[in-house]
Amino acid sequence: MRDNLREQIKSGKFAIGTRLPSEAELTREHLVSRTVVREAIAALRADGLVEPRQGSGVYVLEPQAEIPAPFTNIDSTRLSSVIELLELRTAVEVEAAGLASQRCSPSQEEKIILCLRAVNEANSDRRPSTEADFALHLAIAEATNNPRFPEFIQMIGPNSIPRRALDQSAPQEVPQSYIDRINAEHDQIVNAILGRDDNAARDAMRMHLKGSQERYRNLLRK
Repeated sequence: MRDNLREQIKSGKFAIGTRLPSEAELTREHLVSRTVVREAIAALRADGLVEPRQGSGVYVLEPQAEIPAPFTNIDSTRLSSVIELLELRTAVEVEAAGLASQRCSPSQEEKIILCLRAVNEANSDRRPSTEADFALHLAIAEATNNPRFPEFIQMIGPNSIPRRALDQSAPQEVPQSYIDRINAEHDQIVNAILGRDDNAARDAMRMHLKGSQERYRNLLRK
């Protein structure tokens, strides 16, 4: 019934500003109970399609502009979008690294080490490393043992991991010095976490993400 009413509203059968049939009329028309009618109206109200008015009835509302879900309109081909995400990640992941250093379990330590090896090997072999890089940062977020941190990382997704010059199709152009620097930054983060040094973990993560911001701002200036 809910879907039927929704389609009738969207098709214009029930125009904006008009009153829906009464509860009794809807019950007879759809051959359902009053409870079903009330549940359908409640669902339509939650969707912003109708508005009950006490003593008057239920009225059709003008559809609201759909608000895109967070982080779904990111253009990963634009340097400015990469920088925006790096700034946001810095605000969250610096603290995540500090918490992970104090809270991670042995199994979480093992996962972080395995992820570190995977991303370092991918970088050294000049293979695409976005997924491995994302897995490492997610493993660190999970090691906070605060579910909101990994939820955030998963919400922004692998597109939050910067790619040099936004082009992995030409990995041979990546200087060895760049690869060595990224691997060293990851090593410093993980070593600080495993060493249970929360200040060093925060500093290493901050240096890593701030460094990425600076590298991409340099590309933006070219």
